[in-house]
Amino acid sequence: MRIDKLLANMGFGTRKEVKQLLKKGSVRVNEEIVKDAKTHVDPDVQQVTVNGEQVEYKEFIYLMMNKPPGIISATEDNHDQTVIDILEHEDAIFEPFPVGRLDKDTEGLLLITNDGQLAHQLLSPKKHVPKTYYAHIDGVVSEEDVVAFKNGVVLDDGYETKPGMLTILEAGPISKIELIITEGKFHQVKRMFEAVGKRVIYLKRIQMGPLPLDETLELGEYRELTQEELELLRNASGK
Repeated sequence: MRIDKLLANMGFGTRKEVKQLLKKGSVRVNEEIVKDAKTHVDPDVQQVTVNGEQVEYKEFIYLMMNKPPGIISATEDNHDQTVIDILEHEDAIFEPFPVGRLDKDTEGLLLITNDGQLAHQLLSPKKHVPKTYYAHIDGVVSEEDVVAFKNGVVLDDGYETKPGMLTILEAGPISKIELIITEGKFHQVKRMFEAVGKRVIYLKRIQMGPLPLDETLELGEYRELTQEELELLRNASGK
């Protein structure tokens, strides 16, 4: 990899700013000053420093966010703030993207990465990676609804969903439930409840595959996945 691309990718400035660093003699590779922007380096083998600070290179970034309501799951938008907008600069420079979508008013677990292959595997319908949601429902959720979801319900556009595992946590005028589905159709959880005459008034994703939301994360907070969590996801996706 070219030294200027490496440093720009790791947040040391634009290509132009990186060239200025090189020209000043601020960059060393294995303790030798490098000034040519076209110099190729292997960051896994060679030690690269900028003003004495060692460059810790990584190709991919894997983040778990507790998505707040009011933020959209996209990389950019002309009207609304996106989940990428609330990342720190040192994470945003990796140009990550959300894995799947959570509705604007939905909160909870959202994975953000620049690893396109892992994202594709997690979202592939063939992999049947389950997603678990917690919700408040306007209306009494019944055992009939549990059976209906298990058999698959017909949405407003005629699509019949794959079986969903509905668990009633608390039945009442406002019911509390958990729902596990293996698909990600547009507004799917809301539309599934509409199909049985009820309305979702609060929705939170609490798990994706084997990975639960870190409940210590406040809304809008995020952290990098641990190596163990990353392996769980890779195993679930078959990557």
